[in-house]
Amino acid sequence: MSGTERFSKYNVDSFFLERWSPRAFSNNAVDDNDLLAILEAAHWAPSCFNEQPWRFYVARSDSKRAQFLSFLTESNQVWAKNAPILIAIVSKLTFSHNNKPNRWNGFDAGTAWGYLTMEAYKRGYITHAMGGFKKDIAARELHLTEDYQVQAIVALGKHGDPSLLSTDLQKREIISSRKTLEEVISIE
Repeated sequence: MSGTERFSKYNVDSFFLERWSPRAFSNNAVDDNDLLAILEAAHWAPSCFNEQPWRFYVARSDSKRAQFLSFLTESNQVWAKNAPILIAIVSKLTFSHNNKPNRWNGFDAGTAWGYLTMEAYKRGYITHAMGGFKKDIAARELHLTEDYQVQAIVALGKHGDPSLLSTDLQKREIISSRKTLEEVISIE
């Protein structure tokens, strides 16, 4: 793996600096207990009113993975097809206790995604979240009612050989940099 090394000015656990989103997946199976632990970690995320608006639709079988791949953009299909697990992260748009709009549903689902990716990394897996998918087709194929929305599709598995990617994707198979802390915070 070549690319940018990440450094922190402050005492941040290296765990946060080391996780990244590769596209080179091995087709090795994900252990059942690991998969369930990764999903359980996500389910422990905090949420507004403890609504827990997230739902995780897991594609593990060849037929279900083919279905999920069909709603990804072609640019994501070419590499995500090698991931042994694809997960649709879905969120409920209204609160269960009063049926009013939950404008924090995406924020909460994103928090659950953060927990998912960090637990996966802790267990030696890689994840790559994708926004490049056909939302209407995904919602229809997952039989979602209008009260639910697909937020992202996540590829999960072991890191594979980057040389199996296209030349163009191999060039992008690097650890991404981050903006400086000063660019994203305001303390007064």
